[in-house]
Amino acid sequence: MSFGREPRMPNADEALPGRDEPVPVPEAHFVNGAPLQGTFPGMERALFAMGCFWGAERRFWQAPGVHSTAVGYTNGYTRNASYQEVCTGLTGHTEAVLVIFDPAQTTYAAMLSLFWQEHDPTQGMRQGNDSGSQYRSGIYCYSDEQLALAEASRDAFQPLLDSAGFATITTEITKAPEFYYAEDYHQQYLAKNPQGYCGIGGTGLALPEGWSAQVSA
Repeated sequence: MSFGREPRMPNADEALPGRDEPVPVPEAHFVNGAPLQGTFPGMERALFAMGCFWGAERRFWQAPGVHSTAVGYTNGYTRNASYQEVCTGLTGHTEAVLVIFDPAQTTYAAMLSLFWQEHDPTQGMRQGNDSGSQYRSGIYCYSDEQLALAEASRDAFQPLLDSAGFATITTEITKAPEFYYAEDYHQQYLAKNPQGYCGIGGTGLALPEGWSAQVSA
């Protein structure tokens, strides 16, 4: 929420200090029983922000080849921030989804296609009715390969948005910063609360099949 004013990013001097102790994290995913933390041998990681993390996480745990998901906060200043602190707009974090996927069953390109399809990446510090710096769009990359694919996917999606009358993409694309797990009750929230709020909504557009083949060509 923006408390009646236009949301903005805080600077480091304004940011809340946070704490050294992380929040307790459940051992198992509420939907599929997979671990929420760990090294995940043979798996790959992806990190996305696309508005309220409740609905965003559900989109990913339902996707083929996804082994585990978790929600949290990233790309801000405050260590181990609480949800209440993030909602003040004084942590710099955005709400994010950590996705653990099996590269034998799916690809990072498929994760990117889902990311662009399932939210509006042109809204800045907003997603639908949700307004605040914690709702900004982002792709946070764990390798140079992920970064190249993320930037290529953005460049492939913008012309589609232009043709449909949407604005310029505001998604931040960077190397992955530290990810802080959110509180237990936020993890797989919409599985625990099936009638709960979901603010995620796409533009009706999707990347074409085979878009990523041009990146390695």
